[in-house]
Amino acid sequence: MTNLTGLIPAVVNAVAVVLGSSIGFSFRKGISERYKKVLFIAVGLSTIGIGSKMILGANNFLIVLFSMVLGGIIGEFFNIEGKLKAIGDNIKEGDFSTGFVTSSLLFLVGPMTIVGSITAGLKGDGSLIYTKSLLDFVSSIVLSSTYGLGVMLSAVSVLVVQGGITLFAGLLTFLTNPIYLNDLVAVGGLMVFGIGLRILEIKDTKVGNYLPALLVSPMLTFLTTLFK
Repeated sequence: MTNLTGLIPAVVNAVAVVLGSSIGFSFRKGISERYKKVLFIAVGLSTIGIGSKMILGANNFLIVLFSMVLGGIIGEFFNIEGKLKAIGDNIKEGDFSTGFVTSSLLFLVGPMTIVGSITAGLKGDGSLIYTKSLLDFVSSIVLSSTYGLGVMLSAVSVLVVQGGITLFAGLLTFLTNPIYLNDLVAVGGLMVFGIGLRILEIKDTKVGNYLPALLVSPMLTFLTTLFK
């Protein structure tokens, strides 16, 4: 059974996002529209760069493609993106939904989340998540200065997802195998790339509807291993 002390890194990561978001949000109103545009472009280009790097590590791009197709159909059926935007409408913060989805994906779809959380759960070693917490702290400052309070709410996503992986680490160790991990990260990379296109106002991609693809990917990988 997972030691509950393994949850401490997830809590620290969530707190880091809250603190970073608070700092960035406090500077937001003092930034002129000219410089906000510069921040938007910088965040958008960086997001596309991160997504591209994640995609390049894929083992089997057919698995990535079918994961996105099936995941997108599931997400469209349940209208995940619409529900996320509804939260933003209730908060009355213009960029809330974009900030929440963007930051949640950036903070959660990378290999550090999966490997770090499983390591924390099985060995009580949170060093990888602590390193990630510092990176997320800096990223949340920049993102919240652009998008506002939606970034802060992503701390809940960080706590729930990383905490969940930590608690069930014993059942999820297979995800650290590159056979599963590389394609899963590539699927996340495509979503991050789509977020970048949205930030740069190139294409308003409904990235939230593709979140089920993160569940579909390991299932498809498992099925392919049965036929090898």
